[in-house]
Amino acid sequence: MTAAVIWIVIGVILIITELLATSVVAVFLGIGAIVTGVLLKIGLIESTAAQYLVFGVVSLTTLFLARGKLQSWFNGYIANKDEHGTEFKKDLGERVTVHQDFHQGSGRVILNGVQWDARSEDELKKGDVAYVTKNEGIHLTVTKTKPLNL
Repeated sequence: MTAAVIWIVIGVILIITELLATSVVAVFLGIGAIVTGVLLKIGLIESTAAQYLVFGVVSLTTLFLARGKLQSWFNGYIANKDEHGTEFKKDLGERVTVHQDFHQGSGRVILNGVQWDARSEDELKKGDVAYVTKNEGIHLTVTKTKPLNL
């Protein structure tokens, strides 16, 4: 295996490891290694010193220029603290069906075909209809009477 192929293989491996680590650094090292391998293969560089120089310059340049943009792709979107509140509010006032009797204020309800853990101050039995008054992520608070102010 030639040095050019080794550089390219190392670059591909580094980019693949980025999918597992998501530190958004290995991908730039991988790009530097691939560019070094390609330049070596087409004969633009030959010496070991030139290989390391090209690898370092390309890796650092791409890291500083593109890391912020690519990091959002690898890490996904993160909502601001104030943004997720509207998602929880959309269920307020929705009608639910009691799936499991409430004991000591806790039970299970079905909202949009999905079972939820729920809390209520009302006595609720399986099959009763209730309404969502609060959504706390994985727990709903429900009541027998439909809230007027939601």
